[in-house]
Amino acid sequence: MDFDIYTLRKPKATDGFALHSLVERCVPLDPNSIYCNLLHCSHFAATAIAAEDENGELVGFISGYRPPERQDTLFVWQVAVDSRCRGRKLGQRMLLALAERLAPEGVRYIETTITPGNVASETLFARVFDALAAPVERSVLFSCEEHFNGLHDDEVLYRAGPFTFVTPNS
Repeated sequence: MDFDIYTLRKPKATDGFALHSLVERCVPLDPNSIYCNLLHCSHFAATAIAAEDENGELVGFISGYRPPERQDTLFVWQVAVDSRCRGRKLGQRMLLALAERLAPEGVRYIETTITPGNVASETLFARVFDALAAPVERSVLFSCEEHFNGLHDDEVLYRAGPFTFVTPNS
């Protein structure tokens, strides 16, 4: 697949089933219910981004939301990129496009959680945070023992920002 043939857009409710299928193909992502994916594509469409290929197939998706007490923050819940499209910086393109779309609404921080050793996610977010020149703070948000009864790795919170986008000729 050619790097330039992806269309990045806001999701729509009819993407819900395709999103469910995409996440199932993106092991080790935690699958959500189809209903949950429908909500990501409708209720949370403003804080999500979809990538489709030249055939209109959903090949990438980022779900996120703005925590009610921190409207200046985009919390990235999940990043899914079809295996056929990996290594082309599609995840990075989607996340930067989403941040740029939300910046005029006051978003200046990005948060996400990453389990230790998830090199792909660590690399993706490090590249995005570098591109945004955003300082990063890390802390354990949900601990293995306290929140997962020892059955899941820690979820480490990455908080990056503040960042700004400079619009040409402004």
